[in-house]
Parts: sequence; structure tokens; C-alpha cells
Amino acid sequence: MEIIITDLTRFNNLEKVCIAGINQETGECVRPQPYIKLSKCEKHDILPGTVIDGDFTKKPNLNKPHVEDYSYKRLKKVKIFNSNEFEKLLENDIVNSISTGFNYDFPEQGKVIPKEYAPSKSIITIKINTNKIEIVKDGFKEGKIRLHLLDNDGKRFSFLSITDLGFYNYAMEHFNDLNFPDIINNFIRRQATVFLRVGLGREYKGGFWLQINGIYTFPDFDRNLRKYN
Repeated sequence: MEIIITDLTRFNNLEKVCIAGINQETGECVRPQPYIKLSKCEKHDILPGTVIDGDFTKKPNLNKPHVEDYSYKRLKKVKIFNSNEFEKLLENDIVNSISTGFNYDFPEQGKVIPKEYAPSKSIITIKINTNKIEIVKDGFKEGKIRLHLLDNDGKRFSFLSITDLGFYNYAMEHFNDLNFPDIINNFIRRQATVFLRVGLGREYKGGFWLQINGIYTFPDFDRNLRKYN
């Protein structure tokens, strides 16, 4: 099975990353388990848009919402999608809003789904106007960045965790620059559109918390955000 990597997310343990991708033939999201070593991703230059071939087997007895977990025996890099191909892939996966995608009516400023309302998936794609998001510094944790979002249904989300590895690396390198995060916000607003891969973390304090797995702008992207340091 071939999947196109759409999510490359970090953990507090920086030695490993979580990758997820879309099977273009079925539209299904696949999250390989166990998690991948960062060193392996760096060695093979695995980034969003990379096409991976592998022997994937869906894990048995999965609990909602993390139904995308697959075990694997091998992973092989095949090629890299160009910008147009990657945009089309994301376009075919979009839902109108976060609430729609997770079938949960978030309250204003809400960011957690109680476990009794666990949805049938843990990753969605939304497409929004580039002036509806803002990258901000986390006022409490050095080097951390968050995202404000005005969704297509008018709901506002604030200080969402950004787990996108590229954005994390960029933030660590430029967090104390005088023009950060203005420089990246200005870049985003100059683009035609932005896709967000929105995920749900594993259960924590009785619920599943929203996180931003991927931030993808078109027609251009900042190459400093899509590279390994």
C-alpha cells in the first residue's frame, strides 16, 4: 500500500515522530505504528508530500477516535508529490469545519472532546482563508507556539497546540527574533489558501485535545518550514 505523508508531528521525546498519510486509492488515513525514529525520517528525507510504500495491517480492536493505527513491516520512500499533487490530495479530504469533521459541537473557545463523545476519526483536513489563522507565541513555555483560528462555521479556537514538526523547528530557531512570529503570519496571509491537518491527541484528563498536525499554504510554502535542521 502507498500512502502520501500528510502529518509529520513531534513529541516531547524528540527522538521519535508520528507520521500519518492518506491512501490515495481509498481516501483512508493511515498512521504507522510504532512511531518512527526522527533519525530515520531525516536519513530518508521523509516530509509532507512524500509517498511511502509499505506492508500495512490495521490494528485490531481499535478504540475511537484513533482508528487510523496500522502496524507495518517495512517502509520505503517512493517519490515526492509536487505542490499541485499535494494540494489536490488535501482538497479531496476537506471537511467544512472542525465541529463537522469530528461530529462534535465545540463550545466557543473549546478544544477538547470528552471521551464519551469520541468521534469516528482522529485526523481531519480543513481549508480556510489565510487571514483566519494566526501563529502566536506561547506566553508560558519558551520556544512553544500556538494557533488562533476562526473556523468556517464562525467558531473561534484559541491557543491550539501546534505539533507540526516543521513549525516547531522553525520556532526553536527563530523564537527570539524581533520579527517572529510576524514574519510567518505575513507569509501565510500572502497566500491564496491554507489547509490545516487537525488532530486529536491520545486521551488525557478524560478527553481528546485538539492539535494542529500540519499547516500547508498554497500556492507557495516557506522552505524553511519543510526541512530538517
